[in-house]
Amino acid sequence: MRQKTVFSCSQCGCQSPKWLGKCPDCGAWNSMVEEQQPSAAAARSGRALSNKSVALPIGEVPPQAEVRLGCGIGELDRVLGGGLVPGSLVLIGGDPGIGKSTLLLQAMHHLAADGPVLYVSGEESAAQTRLRGERLGVSGRPLLVLAENGLEEIVAQVERLKPRAVVVDSIQTVWTQALESAPGSVSQVRESAGRLMLLAKGSGIPIFIVGHVTKDGAIAGPRVLEHMVDTVLYFEGDRGHPYRILRAVKNRFGSTNEIGVFEMKSGGLTEVANPSELFLSERPLDAPGSVVTASLEGSRTLLVEIQALVTPSAYGTPRRTTIGVDSNRLALLVAVLEKKAGLHLGGQDIFLNVAGGARLNEPAADLAMLLAVASSHLDRPVAADAVVFGEVGLAGEVRAVNQPEPRLGEAAKLGFKQCILPSGNLRRLSDASLELNGVATVQEVLQFLL
Repeated sequence: MRQKTVFSCSQCGCQSPKWLGKCPDCGAWNSMVEEQQPSAAAARSGRALSNKSVALPIGEVPPQAEVRLGCGIGELDRVLGGGLVPGSLVLIGGDPGIGKSTLLLQAMHHLAADGPVLYVSGEESAAQTRLRGERLGVSGRPLLVLAENGLEEIVAQVERLKPRAVVVDSIQTVWTQALESAPGSVSQVRESAGRLMLLAKGSGIPIFIVGHVTKDGAIAGPRVLEHMVDTVLYFEGDRGHPYRILRAVKNRFGSTNEIGVFEMKSGGLTEVANPSELFLSERPLDAPGSVVTASLEGSRTLLVEIQALVTPSAYGTPRRTTIGVDSNRLALLVAVLEKKAGLHLGGQDIFLNVAGGARLNEPAADLAMLLAVASSHLDRPVAADAVVFGEVGLAGEVRAVNQPEPRLGEAAKLGFKQCILPSGNLRRLSDASLELNGVATVQEVLQFLL
């Protein structure tokens, strides 16, 4: 009997009985891929967390003491929410060569000090993994290496060895015999991740899975993959910079948007204890277009330098280029400067960069971005001992941001003397070790340009 086929979207996992040029769910074009539909027996295989499930009132569910496994890397434990939760499934993604495998191999090395751990490599042979481990100083008998792509064999080895933790590198290389589609396909990734999730929950063994990313920076494969796992970590960074930022975008056992900062060296990734000082170490003083802002990333405050360069455009359409911030946010701030502050930027190329390879997502960086652009355009520097933060609205108003106290504390610790912040925050601050300058509009902000 001819096996039925189904068309699955490679971006979101949406399925259709016929080919469609555009995915009806995510809107991606030419993303529908034909795959063999799994049989009913295969779809039912291994799809239960427990054979004896009983519904109980939430108050009668037996409590469990919170036990976390320390990975031996403080920045990784911070991002995980205090350590690795037993039975959790953690997905880590990032660009090729960013340091995903390096970080996990180093973490397994530390976890192996208290018992065996298993590193499953689907992309390298065991000998190649050993060579990489020797470069990183990773050794020890309890760290077991398995070069395998078959899901059934991986599950069998985990059940036999019962390690403290497992790494599967990567999920796109794993395939199951229950499906006839190729490894990396939507159905294979979905099925393999589902089986690994059940294995983690049923055995209490935490499992890391490495995920490749698309050219847009999203995890390759079905979107349901990020919904299935407990924690999603993204490695950020520029290959031209040695610094790497590990960000939690989903965490069922800790706060989201928590970050850890690392520096890539020849011997692997090392933790950065004071990232703010590191990001500002090469900052030029009294240079037009250079502004320091205080960004809150999870429970950590980062001081980073925002650099802007405004120059007359040689083309009919001016360029708006950003690195580390959303380009749409820059376009909004430029429009506010033109409309509310009277700066003529229509014929200017504008380049905006977050120094050090950091990425800012919160609107508190608006005021610093706006001031950096105005400073470069007017060729007037901002005071070198000033830190700036605040949200800018379309009416030209400066809005208050959350948690100004830790931002001011981090600035004072690094030797800054004054702060430009929203007037709404200034009214709620009783004491500060910095000179505070409250602003309510963008016109007031420009007065601080020397």
